[in-house]
Amino acid sequence: MPPIARAASGCLFGLAYGDALGAETEFLDMQTIRDRFGEEGPRDLPGAPALVTDDTQMTIAVAEGLLGALEHPPLAPESVLPRWRRHFIDWLHDPDNDRAPGATCLQSCRNLEDGLRWVEATQHRSKGCGANMRVAPVGLVPGLTDEQRAGAAQLQAALTHGHPTALVAAELTAFAVWWLREGLAPAELPAALRERCHAAAYREQWLEDLWRRAGADGPREFIALGRRECLTALDRLEEALARAGREDDPCRITGEGWVAEEALATALLCFLLFPGDPVAAIRRGAASSGDSDSIACLAGAFAGAHLGMDAWPAGWAGRIEYAEKLARFGRAWD
Repeated sequence: MPPIARAASGCLFGLAYGDALGAETEFLDMQTIRDRFGEEGPRDLPGAPALVTDDTQMTIAVAEGLLGALEHPPLAPESVLPRWRRHFIDWLHDPDNDRAPGATCLQSCRNLEDGLRWVEATQHRSKGCGANMRVAPVGLVPGLTDEQRAGAAQLQAALTHGHPTALVAAELTAFAVWWLREGLAPAELPAALRERCHAAAYREQWLEDLWRRAGADGPREFIALGRRECLTALDRLEEALARAGREDDPCRITGEGWVAEEALATALLCFLLFPGDPVAAIRRGAASSGDSDSIACLAGAFAGAHLGMDAWPAGWAGRIEYAEKLARFGRAWD
């Protein structure tokens, strides 16, 4: 199939739309969400502009670093790492960084600012969803080799979340975005991700000696844990697709999404339950008992990559926070 028209714009705006909807419901239980918003979750963007969370803010930081590095191809760790470091530190001090950012990201960015090597600055035991909520831009860049895409996805995760499952989940998320924008049928996505997961490797060029800092026996043993946990999450995804109804809490089988592999699986579930209806997908992510903004933002990224920008409500693009930046990245990668 041919690539999806305006898929990069659709992905990035969809991520922000899901983030804004999910921000209204994060930390609420299902009964409260249903009482306030109905069975299907929030119907419209909240406010004008509709404010997003750190999920979209850090996605923008990843995108800015990629754009700068790609001015001097090929994409390599030595070109993108200093840019990501700078943009992450800028995010740390941004006055708009007041949307309940994750403690792991905050501490890692403080460590980066203090001048620590990134392999020392990261939180080695954390596999929080901050590792993959922001990785979509890596999946949107055309012309990368699989090695570059996997390495960049793992590195951006590892700057703050040093657990191997965070790295593998980020790689799978980036490839899901890439395949969808290139026209992969949604029904084929779980099997493709399972195959990719089995092939996930430790990218030493990108990760340096991270495995030693984490206290693993070796790089293979380090990354093998990430593969196992992500494969288990994909098992739960397939179980949920067979059992879950469209009206169910999506976290019931695939998990609440606070950690990276659960965020991936639950967001995929929301997308795959509504592959032709992007608004329904992010509403389902927002109407969940877990990390609703991260689940909905990833579901929006998948839906937008699959269906393109024109699938979203026409009036939303002018109401979402950071619209100009999202549009600039979209133009670069559409």
